[in-house]
Amino acid sequence: AQAGRRAGAGALDGLRTALSLAGSARGVGPLYDADEATRIDDALFAAALTPTLAAALHRLGQGLTPVAPRDDLPFAANYLYMVTGTEPTPVQVRAIERYLVCTVDHGFNASTFTARVIASTGADLVACVVGAIGALSGPLHGGAPSRALDTLDAIGSPERIDPWIREHVLAGDRIMGFGHPVYRTEDPRSRLLRGVAQEFGGELVSFATQVEQRVVELLAELKPGRELHTNVEFYAGVVMELCGLAREMFTPTFAVARTLGWTANILEQAADSKIIRPSARYVGPPAPRPVPAP
Repeated sequence: AQAGRRAGAGALDGLRTALSLAGSARGVGPLYDADEATRIDDALFAAALTPTLAAALHRLGQGLTPVAPRDDLPFAANYLYMVTGTEPTPVQVRAIERYLVCTVDHGFNASTFTARVIASTGADLVACVVGAIGALSGPLHGGAPSRALDTLDAIGSPERIDPWIREHVLAGDRIMGFGHPVYRTEDPRSRLLRGVAQEFGGELVSFATQVEQRVVELLAELKPGRELHTNVEFYAGVVMELCGLAREMFTPTFAVARTLGWTANILEQAADSKIIRPSARYVGPPAPRPVPAP
């Protein structure tokens, strides 16, 4: 599991490095100096290149030859094909399409806000996307789907659900795939992806739904009033695994979806020439001696 997480982080490292290089080679200039048509062209460039780079870097990391995109396949099918080297089934394509759509954007999450802050400085569009990928790489943001699936592996069987969850909650550990900084009820994206997973059926999906039900019940018991429910990451990992994606590709796949949302936010922010500059209030230790009055 740890190796998979390290590989996932490495995949994002490679993706942001390759995107930065590609932007430089293309000569992408500052948003501040670009007209609207140029900004849109740069956004399409970044959004189109991200899935191709993510898939190619993954295959190279596995010692495999990158697979070129095909003109006859739609976006989701093409992505799965470039990653796995095999044309996906219609069920897998439809599942990944729904995952990509429900994760394309989600308010001012950490990565989107990062992209908008960078865009507000007038920096180039690719720099904004690279910064967003850096924010997405954190385990509390885009790095969670593989960790949620690791939790299922660690529990292993239905009889271990209660003791495993109790032990980790009482130790102060976070149960990945549960709780959200905004939602105080079930994440609607989780409900959608649960339905997608159930269309596949099988042992993994059956176990995941058992774990979900007991974890929500146990969190309500052990952390009353916190309203900790399933979030999008829990079933995202299940769906991506059923579609044949390796765990190190879970977060890059999140980036593939979110790049479309990032670029839309970047274009919107670029239309406003005012820089994002939050105010701050110092709450640290007092000065060792009084500050002279002005």
